[in-house]
Amino acid sequence: MAEPVAVSAIAHQIQLAVTPVFLLAGIGALLGVLTSRLARIFERSRSLEQDYDGLDEQMRSVARAELLLLDQRMGVINVAITCCTAAALFVCVLVAMMFLANLLDVGFGRAIAWLFILAMLLLIVGLLTFLWEIRLAIKGLRVRRDRMPHRRA
Repeated sequence: MAEPVAVSAIAHQIQLAVTPVFLLAGIGALLGVLTSRLARIFERSRSLEQDYDGLDEQMRSVARAELLLLDQRMGVINVAITCCTAAALFVCVLVAMMFLANLLDVGFGRAIAWLFILAMLLLIVGLLTFLWEIRLAIKGLRVRRDRMPHRRA
């Protein structure tokens, strides 16, 4: 018959397992920002596509360039969302493994360490691609400066 586990031991393990949940909350907030940016990119793309036929040739050229940039931004932000979502998934698996390792008295130490490293690497890639998308957005704004002579320096 299995020996009963003390309530205090379970409470302590829950405390240890819940600590990474704060990381999960941060990743969730980042995913909210990323999906918000993606939605704005979609909205701008759809707006340009709807107006495209009514534009003169010069404005079509400007719209084409912006659509290309928006398409690139969609791809980059999608990579960021995928990496951050995968990081969150690995943090969830990490929490479950930490709890089970103690509850079942199984040595998952190395696997837990690798999962944490993998989650952090995915989060780093997600943040770097987020920065890349921001740079692309700024590039799109710089293109429009040629239409504002008072902003030229």
